[in-house]
Amino acid sequence: MLIDVSEQAATRVERKERTRAALLEGTLALAADRGFAALSLREIARSAGIVPTAFYRHFSSLDELGATLVAQGVRELRLALRELRRTPDARLAETVRFVFAQVASKHDLYGFLIRERHGGSAALRSAISVEMQLIVRELVVDLSRVRTLDAWSPDDLELAADLIVSTVAERIAEYIPAETRDRPRIVDNAIRQVRLISLGMGAWRP
Repeated sequence: MLIDVSEQAATRVERKERTRAALLEGTLALAADRGFAALSLREIARSAGIVPTAFYRHFSSLDELGATLVAQGVRELRLALRELRRTPDARLAETVRFVFAQVASKHDLYGFLIRERHGGSAALRSAISVEMQLIVRELVVDLSRVRTLDAWSPDDLELAADLIVSTVAERIAEYIPAETRDRPRIVDNAIRQVRLISLGMGAWRP
């Protein structure tokens, strides 16, 4: 009997996880046509095969659902980059390629985030902005450890970090809708741009 109860509980958890994943996937599919701000809770619930009231078993609001998508994209990328930076021989080109590999593996999700970065949902824009700012701040910490930049002020370091992050974000926005044959060129251009920024930083006198 105890085994049966345990199995039933596990099955309920699995069903809940599947429904939650279906809500997230349905949101990405619907938002691709009209944007997140134009979606209703009813149609998102319908996309997952549940009634609207059942939506609240998984998310307290549409804003929380949107924040979960941001966490699956920008936050997970930030944490992955943090781990990569712990690799002693991680180089600039490898880091940029790593970012684009993450984007390619979750193409629909990052397409959604790029569109919603300047989209109609204020809550979603804010959540994306916060996560990107955290990436900038962690890059500032990395730059502050570079010996040639030890005379830079925190403001100058943040300016440089923001420029690097914004540049890569713009190339991601180009990469998402691009044809497969064009994507290597976009990645190479992103690497070249970041290298140019790095060279310019070497000549900058704060």
